[in-house]
Amino acid sequence: MKRLFSAAALSVCLTLGATTQAIAEAPSVAVQVKQQSGNVINLAGKQRMLTQKMSKEALFIAKGINVEANTASLTKTAALFDKTLNGLVAGDTTLNLPETQNKDILSQLQKVADLWKPFKANIDKVVAGESGKDILGAIASENLPLLKNMNMAVQMYAKTSGSTLDPEMAKTINLAGKQRMLTQKMTKELLLIANGIDAEDNTENIKKTANLFETTLDGLIAGTENAGIKTQLGVVQGLWADYSSIVKNANISDEALLKAEKLNIPLLKEMNKGVKMYEASIK
Repeated sequence: MKRLFSAAALSVCLTLGATTQAIAEAPSVAVQVKQQSGNVINLAGKQRMLTQKMSKEALFIAKGINVEANTASLTKTAALFDKTLNGLVAGDTTLNLPETQNKDILSQLQKVADLWKPFKANIDKVVAGESGKDILGAIASENLPLLKNMNMAVQMYAKTSGSTLDPEMAKTINLAGKQRMLTQKMTKELLLIANGIDAEDNTENIKKTANLFETTLDGLIAGTENAGIKTQLGVVQGLWADYSSIVKNANISDEALLKAEKLNIPLLKEMNKGVKMYEASIK
């Protein structure tokens, strides 16, 4: 009887222990799910930026500015866009991306893939040393549909994350991620003006892009309670103070273009740090 009681008691203890462990681990699993949702929104949002970064790099090459470095960077940017797009669809463990199951999002990603194919063909031509007006014109006309359709996918990811991720956090990561794109979009617009492509329209576009970046940055700073993130956004604000006059005035002098090439990537990188901090703050 003693032996039977001991076995029963042991069974109860083991059961209670397993239950306690499951309860203890449950919050950790929930956080991981939320963080993965944040990562998906982050990387899908980063794709928007890459459409503009590729366009900008192609235009820097056409302008003859640091051709070798921009060609190498363009090759990497295109490869990352391709890898991430495939990862969003089929999953990619190296990017911590799960396979997308939502049929509507998959349909939207297919639209992105269909637009990506001809865009990539022109990017490949620039990498190969071709940067004629016809190629640049195609990149100028094709990059925005690619951007807009990728943005639609991001919005869909953000919306469907509601069951796992706080809607306000999803919105914040989306907006902060969009800032990365705007750093490259305004630089692209500056280069379009410099290359004589729809100069009048792009002079208006660059002002709108710059104002949107500035307004969103101010809003993020005002709405952020996390001291570390607020400090990081202050770093971004400092870089923006140095770059804003070039884009707001659409200054395409040789000196301004060289400064633009020097400043736009640090601005992008520091903004990206902010996005990662938002993502890491998910609980």
